[in-house]
Amino acid sequence: MKVIPYDKKFVGAAINIWNEIVREGIAFPQEDELDEISGDEFFKSQSFTGLAVDSEEILALYILHPNNVGRCAHICNASYAVRSDLRGRHIGEFIVKDCIVKARDLGFRILQFNAVVATNVHARHLYQRLGFKELGIIPGGFRMPDGSFADIVPQFISLT
Repeated sequence: MKVIPYDKKFVGAAINIWNEIVREGIAFPQEDELDEISGDEFFKSQSFTGLAVDSEEILALYILHPNNVGRCAHICNASYAVRSDLRGRHIGEFIVKDCIVKARDLGFRILQFNAVVATNVHARHLYQRLGFKELGIIPGGFRMPDGSFADIVPQFISLT
């Protein structure tokens, strides 16, 4: 397995993985699914979109981009998506580690996650293992698909 930069020839596989997370409604803030046009524009607009591939098969992806502008542009943000049929195989850990290296290479100094849903225990454990620090709890910061609200736990790691 390796991470390659996004290429339009993989847009179909990339949007399928992304949209699966959006439909689940328990991790990403987005509610609208991507189509091939909006997906290609979205993935190209990031500082980096990485595709985890194995023999030309897309297993997972991540997007990396500034978290803010101007005096805070040195802080980046990322989102990760692993195909549901491949979860539990440490692919998420592989892409998070790759993202940390890529963020450093791009000159970012901090990687911050604004909206890690408190119930996403697998992601939270992974981030803790990798050295992320939890910044507290925002009660009811994430609207779940059933209309209830879950807490979010912002996190960060220094890249310097």
